[in-house]
Amino acid sequence: MTEGYGPNPKEPYPVPGHPRVCFIKNFVKASNIIIGDYTYYDDPVNPEDFEKNVLYNYGSDRLIIGKFCAIATHVKFIMNGANHKLDGISTYPFPIFGHGWESAMTELLNLPSKGDIIIGNDVWIGYDALIMPGVKIGDGAVIAARSVVVKDVPPYTIVGGNPAVVIKQRFSDIEIEELLKIRWWDWEIEKITRNLDVIMNGHIQKIKAAI
Repeated sequence: MTEGYGPNPKEPYPVPGHPRVCFIKNFVKASNIIIGDYTYYDDPVNPEDFEKNVLYNYGSDRLIIGKFCAIATHVKFIMNGANHKLDGISTYPFPIFGHGWESAMTELLNLPSKGDIIIGNDVWIGYDALIMPGVKIGDGAVIAARSVVVKDVPPYTIVGGNPAVVIKQRFSDIEIEELLKIRWWDWEIEKITRNLDVIMNGHIQKIKAAI
């Protein structure tokens, strides 16, 4: 990485003197958890153990998180492994306990799945938020602290609550369409660095001029 163009995305702890912040990509081991460059997790206790927040990760579904995302302490992701059968009289998973109950194991082979959790780029997820299976969160979205996100979140939209509902849209529909075409997070890091002033302010026309 060229000196002066931001931190190296391969640097585990990018903020000097603050080991509570880590670039997650450097620590994730599970093959079904895919993290983009510069996405960080902030936790005063073992931030490098981010995978502890990906709960019930037993199946083939994936957690995909884009670039430049900010994830606060205790954010949790519920994977489809948490699901129980809903089409039977009981939701109790008898076969996993054995001792004669394993004879009904075939009843557990087709557990419900809502698919992958997909988090876009430049998403901010606040403290203690909970993201449920199959949820898609669009680029530039903001998830308020302690929200429970049970359905998809549109790009550049702020949501909050339990269940999370739309609080407001960050930009107009036309501006959001333009931002999704610009995709500044896919620029070369040198170009991003040169244009931090326009990326960090709300003037869409200025970032369009930087293309």
